[in-house]
Amino acid sequence: MKTINHWIGGKPVEGVSGNHGPVVDPATGVQEKRVALASAEEVDAAVAAARDAFPAWGTSSLARRTAVLFRYRELVHAHREELARLITAEHGKVHADALGEVARGLEIVELACGIPEKLKGELSTQVSTRVDVAAIRQPLGVVAGITPFNFPAMVPMWMFPLAVACGNTFVLKPSEKVPSAALRLAELAAAAGLPDGVLNVVNGDRAAVDRLLEHPDVAAVSFVGSTPVARSLHATATAHGKRVQALGGAKNHMLVLPDADLDLAADAAVNAAYGSAGERCMAVSVLVAVGGTAGPLIEKIKERTAALRIGPGDDPASEMGPLITRAHRDKVASYVAGAAAQGADVVLDGTGHTVEGHEGGHWIGVSLLDKVTPEMDAYRDEIFGPVLCVVRAETYEEGVALINASPWGNGAAVFTRDGGAARRFQLEVQAGMVGVNVPIPVPVGYHSFGGWKDSLFGDHHVYGNDGVHFYTRGKVVTTRWPDPADGGVDLGFPSNR
Repeated sequence: MKTINHWIGGKPVEGVSGNHGPVVDPATGVQEKRVALASAEEVDAAVAAARDAFPAWGTSSLARRTAVLFRYRELVHAHREELARLITAEHGKVHADALGEVARGLEIVELACGIPEKLKGELSTQVSTRVDVAAIRQPLGVVAGITPFNFPAMVPMWMFPLAVACGNTFVLKPSEKVPSAALRLAELAAAAGLPDGVLNVVNGDRAAVDRLLEHPDVAAVSFVGSTPVARSLHATATAHGKRVQALGGAKNHMLVLPDADLDLAADAAVNAAYGSAGERCMAVSVLVAVGGTAGPLIEKIKERTAALRIGPGDDPASEMGPLITRAHRDKVASYVAGAAAQGADVVLDGTGHTVEGHEGGHWIGVSLLDKVTPEMDAYRDEIFGPVLCVVRAETYEEGVALINASPWGNGAAVFTRDGGAARRFQLEVQAGMVGVNVPIPVPVGYHSFGGWKDSLFGDHHVYGNDGVHFYTRGKVVTTRWPDPADGGVDLGFPSNR
């Protein structure tokens, strides 16, 4: 059985802890690889490699850094099919979704290629007689990234390209469920000319995470995962004096007003709720139907899901793949049964879905729950699967109040033809990312991604300008030079006294 190891100091490094985790193909349920789980000592070795590489890389020219990143962008683009296959094999998402993930990650690599523009400082001359003030930004040192299973390539690329472009060195701890894409990204970075030790990958579980959070040489930590872990990680890392951006979970709402184009809204709901099997933090999991829209919308969603093809991610005909683990699949299924017991109408029940020839896979079909209320577990919890809840509201105000009462504030969307209503929604809704007739409002790379409330712990969103500010710290320099005419070395200047 193949063992997936670490990448430290610019080369593959075998795990020595003796601990391993299974890497399973979700479409078959079969373990095909194992991953070495790093000990604290192995994490220390990766941090040491990053620390040793920082002095040279942190003072390297912007021209050198961007040259490496431009080459890296071309290599990732050239290997996008290979990366997509690795993602599908370990995560299970269909090939088109995996390719889209790589493309979204490349947006941040492209942003990093333009880092000279982002790192331009400010200068004020003559703030006092012969006194100038300059503001500059400098790298932090060694920074770490801890990334989730659902986007094995995209989320790492949200972090390390921008971090190293700013002059930092990086230690990446990907999810142990999906380790191969991260390692391949590190290999391609080395092929692009990134110096040894600037990017390191350690595979591991909680022991590796805990060591990164407490390590004195790690200056900052970026994290994407569930809210409970994000909250705990933020508390631990900040207690150790680190800068932290910790993106947590979500319960994204889509408000549909009576004047909306219901065909557009139904298409959006199906794609946003069931795409990537619902395993994404920006999935729409609650549809808030205002007025009489619930009935017609439910019928249109049923029509569209009837033809949805569920199967292995490497089958070109598949539109939705399996869930990541058997345990997660069973947990998602339990919410559908629980909603029925708590009084919801189960319009579609996908819990019995199987795929012929792949009966051991982690399969679940799409589920649609109507007449869900905020007291139900299916509404209160982040399900992270293909389950869409419909909540009925009489008015716009009732719908917005429902959304704003949620402890999460990652994303929210409104569907309407009324510009005034849309403008009001974008100002009133308590969420970090808002869509108007756009169900998954993930910002492009040159804006920043992040939510409010329990969806984000820390002050900075990821990538965009916030990402640059997170991976650098400001310094203000006040300078006064005596004029040559004042005396001292005679440079031939006439006296002005």
